Amino acid sequence: MDIAARRSANPDHWNLAAAIRVLSMDAVEAANSGHPGMPMGMADVATVLFRNHLKFDASAPHWFDRDRFILSAGHGSMLIYSLLHLTGYQQMTLDQIRNFRQIDAITAGHPEYGHVEGVETTTGPLGQGIATAVGFAMAEEAMRAEFGADLCDHRTWVIAGDGCLMEGISQEAIGLAGHQKLGRLIVLWDNNDITIDGRVSLSDRTDQRARFAASGWRVLSCDGHDAADIDRALREAAQDDGRPVLVDCKTVIGFGSPAKADSSKAHGSPLGAAEIAATREVYGWTAGAFEIPTEIMDQWRQIGARGAEARAAWQARVDALDAAKRDGFAARISTDPNPRLAPTIAAFKEQTLDGKPKVATRKASENVLEVLNAEMPENFGGSADLTGSNNTKTGGQGVFSPENRLGRYIHYGIREHGMAAAMNGIWLHGGFRPYGGTFLTFTDYARGAMRLSALMGLPVVYVMTHDSIGLGEDGPTHQPVEHLAICRATPNTLTLRPCDQIETAEAWEIALSQTNRPSVLALSRQNLPTLREEIAENLSAKGGYVLREGSSAPQVVLMASGSEVEIAVAARDTLEAEGIATRVVSVPSIELFLAQDEAYRASVLPAGTVRIAVEAAIGLPWDRLLLGLGGSEAKSAFVGMTGFGASGPAPALYKHFGITAEDVAARAKALL
Repeated sequence: MDIAARRSANPDHWNLAAAIRVLSMDAVEAANSGHPGMPMGMADVATVLFRNHLKFDASAPHWFDRDRFILSAGHGSMLIYSLLHLTGYQQMTLDQIRNFRQIDAITAGHPEYGHVEGVETTTGPLGQGIATAVGFAMAEEAMRAEFGADLCDHRTWVIAGDGCLMEGISQEAIGLAGHQKLGRLIVLWDNNDITIDGRVSLSDRTDQRARFAASGWRVLSCDGHDAADIDRALREAAQDDGRPVLVDCKTVIGFGSPAKADSSKAHGSPLGAAEIAATREVYGWTAGAFEIPTEIMDQWRQIGARGAEARAAWQARVDALDAAKRDGFAARISTDPNPRLAPTIAAFKEQTLDGKPKVATRKASENVLEVLNAEMPENFGGSADLTGSNNTKTGGQGVFSPENRLGRYIHYGIREHGMAAAMNGIWLHGGFRPYGGTFLTFTDYARGAMRLSALMGLPVVYVMTHDSIGLGEDGPTHQPVEHLAICRATPNTLTLRPCDQIETAEAWEIALSQTNRPSVLALSRQNLPTLREEIAENLSAKGGYVLREGSSAPQVVLMASGSEVEIAVAARDTLEAEGIATRVVSVPSIELFLAQDEAYRASVLPAGTVRIAVEAAIGLPWDRLLLGLGGSEAKSAFVGMTGFGASGPAPALYKHFGITAEDVAARAKALL
């Protein structure tokens, strides 16, 4: 490639792109860690995108009608950090660039949502960005259908690399996007043919263009180092014909590096001082490290201010709305819980107490959603092809589709990981509170995106049904035993396992009140009786509480969650009949209980008593409740699973694994 000719053919563009390249090289070198090659290779594409096509205003990072830019190839984080600094995002100072990958800097190794304005989502694990972008694009379509193009009219642009497209989640994402005809989703593929190990051909021969086309995408291409050709392709991509767009940008990783371009040497490590000096010479760049000449910086700052007029016009349209519409729109794009939530739940609990239904908590969840979805237009549901099993769809929601953008229920198909990532994107876009369902055992398939929900602090709701061996005949492949422990072990994740319809209602109230963490609702397949007798307070919010008191000061405390609370209550009745004072503590959320003050926890779990925990799962982390606050190993036991399940009817399985009222009562007497 004749780089000198390209420099002279379009010097303005060349210098703008070179500014990205040198900042990226310098920051990675200073950190002695990072990925310089991707920003160097995609600098031309990014420059054309930000200069000519992206709708944004650097002075207003949270402007609702901005285009969303997502760097799915998050290892190339210096690309977005350079762009944010150059275009004038206030937080992205030169000092932050200098301190790339350092502990007190906002310039983390991979872009992290919440650390810096302008980063729309956390993109470390490859494929997450493109999958999350599908949620952004769906939310944009839904908000535009509801509020009109005057308030919501933007695109989602994604830069994805070869690695993003190899990850399995990418197939889930592109299949869903193609089916939903998300015409405002545009993926710019950094087609540089290099992974850390070497050429893509070492591990893959997929025709990516044909793959996207087969999934219903429009496929374009350009020379990723020719500004005019890039501009042509992006203009064509923005002409929405109802299909999402892949733009194949043919690039050279480490562009301009004499010794390391077009090789894995430019991928995951600093170039080195000598190679940086040689590359600067190729670029014709004479300024020192971290120095951007004033005339080039001025041009970039003008690019950053280019969207101010469009933003002001949008704000004027919002201000011109009548008060009710303006307030309604503001409420929808707010992250505050809906004020109708608490009174709706309170009324539902009264109804439940009157009727005392015996229903599976998955059905109880559906009953709760029926009343909530009628009051909360922000609720956006879905399921990974298990709607009838997860009970996540309610009357009047309508199905979100290309023909009905006002529908508030998504058929995600058998795409658990893609569903979880899309829910992250729906929340991040704004306007909706997403929830989605599958079986609890398939949190394994959704794990990567669920972890990012927690890492980003997104209050999405995972409705995970068939939560124990109680699902029965499907057998151990479908019976979760370790999954509750995994969810509880994940930082900043709230796990809720209700025992009846009243606790299920309270769990939904808790989940939909969150502002900075996701919730997992673990729900039963089998029918469960109404056990709660007092509804004035959301007792589930305490995590654990006394459900049944002993006839006198308790000698035995039985703790349980979900479907096993019924077993604990039956065991209490047996023990009380034999003169053994026994308390039952329902523990819908171990995390919430451990967050209570010590005095409350000690009042629920008095010292010196026999303590038994009952749950049809492995014992982690029940030891904290069995042994803490005056508990002892000699006077405690766990009744539950120690291995995988088996295939058979639920009652037979509980008996086979020794999770019955009789077993619990016998263990208690043995420990007294």
